Amino acid sequence: MNRPSPATPATPAAPAPLRLSDEVAAALAAGTPVVALESTIIAHGLPRPRNLAVALELEELVRAGGAVPATIAVLDGVPHIGLDKAGLERVAVDDSLRKLGFRELAPALATGASGATTVSGTAFLAARAGIRVFATGGLGGVHRDWTASQDESADLGLLARTRITVVCAGVKSILDVPATLERLETLGVAVLGYRTAEFPGFYLTSSGLPLDWTLDDPAEVAAVMHAQDALGGPASALVVANPVPQAEQLDPELHDRVLAEALAAAAEAGVTGQAITPYLLAHLTEHTRGASLEANLAAVRGNVRLAAGIARAWAAAGTDPGRQG
Repeated sequence: MNRPSPATPATPAAPAPLRLSDEVAAALAAGTPVVALESTIIAHGLPRPRNLAVALELEELVRAGGAVPATIAVLDGVPHIGLDKAGLERVAVDDSLRKLGFRELAPALATGASGATTVSGTAFLAARAGIRVFATGGLGGVHRDWTASQDESADLGLLARTRITVVCAGVKSILDVPATLERLETLGVAVLGYRTAEFPGFYLTSSGLPLDWTLDDPAEVAAVMHAQDALGGPASALVVANPVPQAEQLDPELHDRVLAEALAAAAEAGVTGQAITPYLLAHLTEHTRGASLEANLAAVRGNVRLAAGIARAWAAAGTDPGRQG
C-alpha cells in the first residue's frame, strides 16, 4: 500500500531585515559608541511641535556625549535603527503610527505597518542590531491592584531575556514600584543605582526603596556589562537607575496629591487595561500644570547623557561590534 509522503518541513523564515542609518552602521562596524533611543516618547508622549524639538535635542545630547544616536521606529514594515530628520519628522507628525512593543513587531513587519517603539520594542531591536546601551525615561512595570488585574508591562519579561543596558529613572510612579522591583528580582534582571542607594521615583529623585548596588562611574557600569558576558548566564538586561536631579524633580507633595486624585478619577471612570497608563499620565500633566512633564524630560535628558558615557566606556574597553542574533 502506498503511503503519502511526509509533508516537507517549512523553510525557516530569514531574520527580519533591519535598516541601519549610515551613521549607525558605520559606528557599529567601527566599534564606536552608540545609544539607542525609543520613539514612543516622540509619537505618543509629548505634545506637538515640542515632540520633534525634544527628539532632535536628545539626539544632540548623545552626540555631545561622544556617541551616535540610534532612534528606533518601524516605518512601512521595516525596523529602522537610526532615523534621519525626515524620519524623525514623520514619527512626530503621523497620527496613524501605532505603539509597538515587542509582541507587535511581527504583525507590523508582516503587514507593512508603521509604529513608534516602546521600551520592549526598542530594547529588542537595539539588541538585534548589536547596540548594547539604551536610554529611556521610565520603565513599565507591575500595575497597582495587580492581584486583581494581572496587569504587568511587557517591558519586564523582555528585559529578562535581552542582553542590553537600560538607563532609566526607575519605573513610572503610577505603578506598584515595590512589586515591580520584586518582579525584576524574580526575573533575574540586575538593578544598579547610579550615584544613589535608593531606587529613583521617575518624577521624583527617590521612591524611598533601597537598592543593593550603587555605582559611581560609567566605567564601573561597563565593567558590570563585561562581567555579565563573562559569566555566560541567561541573556538578561542590566538596569541602571539614574535619578532625576533633586532641583528638577516634581514637588513630592504635589506628586502624591495629584496621583491619588488621578487614581480615584480612573476608578470612578472605569478606566482599565492599556488605557490606564496614558490616562494617569495625562491627568498628572494637566493637574500639575505641566510640571510632571518637565520632570519627565529632565530625567530623560540625564539618562541620555549617562547612557552616552556608558556607551563610551563600553566601547573604550573593547567589544565585538558584530550584531547579536
